[in-house]
Amino acid sequence: MSSSKQALAHPAPGSGAAPGHQPGAARGGRGTPAPGPSSWRSRLYRWDMKASPYAFISPFFIIFGAFGLIPLLYTAWYSLHNVQLSSLDHKTWAGLDNYRNLLSSDFFWNALKNTFTIGLISTVPQLLMAIGIAHLLNYRLRGSTVWRVVMLTPYATSVAAATLVFTLLYSWDGGMVNWLLHFVGVDPVNWRESTWGSQFAVSSIVIWRWTGYNALIYLAAMQAIPADLYESAAIDGANRWQQFRHVTIPQLRPTILFTVVVSTIGATQLFGEPLLFGGVSGSKGGSEHQYQTLGLYMYDQGWIIGNLGKASAIAWSIFLILLIVAAINLLFTRRLRKSQ
Repeated sequence: MSSSKQALAHPAPGSGAAPGHQPGAARGGRGTPAPGPSSWRSRLYRWDMKASPYAFISPFFIIFGAFGLIPLLYTAWYSLHNVQLSSLDHKTWAGLDNYRNLLSSDFFWNALKNTFTIGLISTVPQLLMAIGIAHLLNYRLRGSTVWRVVMLTPYATSVAAATLVFTLLYSWDGGMVNWLLHFVGVDPVNWRESTWGSQFAVSSIVIWRWTGYNALIYLAAMQAIPADLYESAAIDGANRWQQFRHVTIPQLRPTILFTVVVSTIGATQLFGEPLLFGGVSGSKGGSEHQYQTLGLYMYDQGWIIGNLGKASAIAWSIFLILLIVAAINLLFTRRLRKSQ
């Protein structure tokens, strides 16, 4: 008994040490681990966890900075100078004179008006047709996958090939469109020289290339609509047209707004179709600038005339227009969310 009491009264050496601490081991301070390979590994792990995400996304920002941000800022600097293509090293400060010349130029306002009209003529029928095609593809059809691939074929076709074909279709002599008009008793139209004819011809190229692409976007949005909504509408006695009006269209509002904004941006930057459609006078937008867009006007001022300062001002004017479009999109999106 006495020996057991002595053992309880006098604990064994090292029994009062902290758990995991070996007796006689060197201490580097209370709660501080001894330096070693494990501490360096933990620091390297923490650094890797913090830095790896930035390293993964850095290629995008590097490429965007090199090919997007720096040229954009350099174009803004050029727009404040008088710079000629033949003498890039000799530039003089002009301030806002290039922008004032644009506002007082009839060619600029004509290009802006043509951009708006061609964009309106091409965007509205394009999106309406895309919604109709997507509504048809949303139902079970034979070979639906084949039809979806067919819808993407015009989008995959190059601008040069598509424009060449449409140029032949709208040819004054021997074009299929004028042949069809003559067949129904309508006089042939000089599509390249007339104002509305040329704008309609250019718009038809845009419609043909982008309708299928937007149709697939609408189709994906339609397939995400819950089937319960259609079942409830069918129980209430709604036919397919009423279901399309009161179920499909309200559910597609965010997607419709997205396609409208994207189509508007594409129309503002329209360049390849009118340039190739016009042939020799493509950069001028026709003999009387009847279908010259802002993109063609910028190209004509910068690479044909050689006034890079004014061309840079046009480029920044297009950029400001796109910012206004983005602001309108943001406003409509907020109102749409509040209404829902």
